[in-house]
Amino acid sequence: MPELPEVEVVRRGLDPYLRGRVIAEVSVRHPRSVRRHESGPEGLPHDLVSARIRCASRRGKYLWLPLEGHDRALVAHLGMSGQLLLPRRDAPEEPHLRVSIRFARGARDLRFVDQRMFGGLHVDTLVEDGSGGRVPSTVAHIARDPLDPRFDDAAFIRGLRRRSSGIKRCLLDQTLVSGIGNIYADEALWRSRLHYDREARLLPAARVREVLGHVRDVMSEALAQGGTSFDSLYVNVNGESGWFDRALDAYGREGEPCRRCGRPLVRDAFMNRSSYRCPRCQRTPPARN
Repeated sequence: MPELPEVEVVRRGLDPYLRGRVIAEVSVRHPRSVRRHESGPEGLPHDLVSARIRCASRRGKYLWLPLEGHDRALVAHLGMSGQLLLPRRDAPEEPHLRVSIRFARGARDLRFVDQRMFGGLHVDTLVEDGSGGRVPSTVAHIARDPLDPRFDDAAFIRGLRRRSSGIKRCLLDQTLVSGIGNIYADEALWRSRLHYDREARLLPAARVREVLGHVRDVMSEALAQGGTSFDSLYVNVNGESGWFDRALDAYGREGEPCRRCGRPLVRDAFMNRSSYRCPRCQRTPPARN
């Protein structure tokens, strides 16, 4: 699933083109891709045609397009393979095109392409998020992300004190901090020399701030390189892949030498997925009582 850098790359690609555009036509090609929309595939065009898009917004892994003059937004979740593309209107249709949006003016369409169909689009009501922002109701439970200027480090540390789980599980908890997935959690923990199962509530505040610093650094570096793309499913609005996978220090490098100490990296089973680490730099913590 794309993480914060990949979704932010898409948002930055959408925003300058979509600002102020008026939706003229909506074509739903597969009902599963709008299954979260309250009035179904027939209702999506009715709710969107003639609406003007204000901008492209994001929190964590969620994207939404607020509609001018309404307390509503078109929400997009990319899931495992969703893509939001801006091809020229006369470009051939993509094999897995699910929803197409045409605008009153402009030479490009907005297309939602999704091979595996875990993602989708729906219109949602904007609500107060409790921290001074307005977000779709389906996103209200999602915490701010570490690159958000209003992210509260101290509140995150207080949240860790109430958890008995390991630090990686906490980094993946979208109610504590959003946008971090398996890739960037492994990268930040490798930089921090921390094992993923180190009990989060016992980490000193300075150590937690160090981890957050590494999260911000690695995500910023990934953003500068267009995100991480292991296959053709993770692309920007022009269909281009990011190249940060070439700079990864831990994720996906099982058996390769640690770039600090030379010890071969290992892959451990973790929450129905994998965790990559250096067995020397990120030693297994003692068993908990």
